[in-house]
Amino acid sequence: MDDKKTVLVVDDTPENIDILVGVLGESYKVKAAPSGEKALKSASKKPPDLILLDIMMPEMDGYQVCEQLKANPVTADIPVVFVTGMTENADQEKGMAMGARGYLTKPVEAEKVIAMVGEILS
Repeated sequence: MDDKKTVLVVDDTPENIDILVGVLGESYKVKAAPSGEKALKSASKKPPDLILLDIMMPEMDGYQVCEQLKANPVTADIPVVFVTGMTENADQEKGMAMGARGYLTKPVEAEKVIAMVGEILS
């Protein structure tokens, strides 16, 4: 039986998904969603233990996805960590105010991702 915790990576750039799968794939079951809409469907159907969420995506940005996740009783308690190229303090403050558990900037540093994910899921 596979008792690995599940991490849902939400990013519209396949290379970014590949990097995070590479960093986390040995320790966690990593699922990917290339859009906010697909992330919401996936998280509602089979809630992951953690969501790594890009902010800058077409159609629905990460803030909108987070807002909908937190509004849905099925997904409201899933920890969200923003993973983004947006480095301004205001961006980080907005994400944390929406209920995010963390904020990582791109390009991601493997050690930081592993430490934050490990801390949240331990």
